[in-house]
Amino acid sequence: MRFKTAVALVLLGLLTLLAGIGQKTIWAPSETFTASAPADAAGAPLTVIDQKLRSLHGDKVKINVKGDGNFILAAGRPDDVDAWVGKTAHNTVSGVSEDRKSLQVEHTDGEAAAPSPAGSDLWVSSENASGELDYSWSPPADGEWSLLLASDGTKPAPSSISMTFANDTSTPWAIPLMVIGGMLILAGIALAVLFARRPDGDGGAGSRFARRARARAEGRSSASAGTVGGAGSSATSGSGASKSPFTAVVTAALTAAVVAGTGVVAANATTTPAPAPATDSSASASQAAAAPASPVLLDAQFRRILEQVSSATDAGDAAKDASKLTDRLAGTELEVRSQNYKIRSQVGSYEARMPVRSTKLLTTVVTSKRDWPRSVLAVTQGDGNVVPQLLTLIQLTPRDNYKLIGTTPLQPGTTFPSINRGGTDSLAANDKTGLLYSGEEALSGLADRLTTPDSSFKDKLVEGQSSPYIADTLSYQAEVVKSGENGNFSFTHKVVPENTVVFRTADGGALVLGRLNFGFDGTPKASGDKLTIGDDAAALAGGKETTTGMVLSFAETVGVYIPPAGSTDPMKLVAATRGLVGASFK
Repeated sequence: MRFKTAVALVLLGLLTLLAGIGQKTIWAPSETFTASAPADAAGAPLTVIDQKLRSLHGDKVKINVKGDGNFILAAGRPDDVDAWVGKTAHNTVSGVSEDRKSLQVEHTDGEAAAPSPAGSDLWVSSENASGELDYSWSPPADGEWSLLLASDGTKPAPSSISMTFANDTSTPWAIPLMVIGGMLILAGIALAVLFARRPDGDGGAGSRFARRARARAEGRSSASAGTVGGAGSSATSGSGASKSPFTAVVTAALTAAVVAGTGVVAANATTTPAPAPATDSSASASQAAAAPASPVLLDAQFRRILEQVSSATDAGDAAKDASKLTDRLAGTELEVRSQNYKIRSQVGSYEARMPVRSTKLLTTVVTSKRDWPRSVLAVTQGDGNVVPQLLTLIQLTPRDNYKLIGTTPLQPGTTFPSINRGGTDSLAANDKTGLLYSGEEALSGLADRLTTPDSSFKDKLVEGQSSPYIADTLSYQAEVVKSGENGNFSFTHKVVPENTVVFRTADGGALVLGRLNFGFDGTPKASGDKLTIGDDAAALAGGKETTTGMVLSFAETVGVYIPPAGSTDPMKLVAATRGLVGASFK
């Protein structure tokens, strides 16, 4: 019976061992699984692939898309993708079915068409394909990222989509089964060896002699009943003792096997993180609110945008053709360069506007304010930039690209204020939170400072000793008035509110960039007196002399540093320039 038990333990051990090995080999789960979009999904011009699919089954996701003709797959922040899609009809790939064979696709009704998403500044990256695309979905930076799939915005987006995810290949019982199987085999072998070595085993010839000798010994001692009884008791007791080694071996082996297996299972179990404890919803909401917002542009996006802005500006400057600027310039900069081209076409000596360079990027200022319009700032100093130049760009809506609205040279000898490159807050022009002055107050103070020599802002807004803009402007205006024998002249500097952009600086202050309209008004002192204007103004006015009066208009782009609230320091003009944009006779 004991021999059969040993054999049974070995067989059971072998089966258990093979079961464990099988889980690691022939029954091992596949390393990946693939789910496909249903063939009967409704058509739409846009398809959004939800960000949660990227990490739903690990971080390794591969996407295969098949479609007719050309299409694009673009990656962007979820809120950016949603904002670009807007009210357009679209499908959303939102999950995977329980059997892991199908992608879950939700349809949203809306407008039948959209512009092509190709070339949008919202995308951190994009893939253009024809017919078929294999795409490895990896996050370009920390945070969440969604995908947008489209043809040209008018035709249906490709509907043949499959996604391959990493599968759970863990086999938590494989090692425990192998350990238990091995221990059972060892227990069976140990039991068989102990059984073969016992003198009263059922198997060898020597055991028959041992039984006869024991019988004779029992016969000689049968005269004493007490002894027999004692012997019987002793024999019974001895028989019980004779079973204990086998029982102990089997029990110890099985116990060791179970403990070892349990230990392995426990070790495997610890590799899976325990679920996070439940938290109060208000605390979670507070934590989410406290989390910093993502900057609206990554460095790679910003550099790509700057290169396109620089290329467009170079093309316009070379041809003196403002139509080449419109894709990437707007507002003040488009107006100033357009008028500059017009003047230079007639006055060869007129100075060209400072070139816009994307190389030698000194720093960037990117807002983390995620609604629109969005403003960003670059500081560059490439070929042709005598001093660093502040480039202000604005994106009006999600479907608009960033456009350059102002180029402002840094004042000589001025230090650019420190601003967090990882994303900073942008403020409304009238927001004075934590500041000595709001953005609009700072620009109004500068306008008054440039207009009135004894302005109340004379000591509240200053410039460096080697920064001559304010001093030169006041000196120029005083000289015109003094030397104007035939005319009466006046000057105004007025803020253009819609051009004001404010960024929070690292010290809690702010940098405000904006535009002032500099007006130069002249009227003859007496009837018949003539006023003469320069060749540059004449190119816009259509003549050089007037007896009725004249008006010159300049666009001033400026940058002012505002100290934080409580500071005793004055505001500082850090950047300024102007360009002639208009000239006319009364």
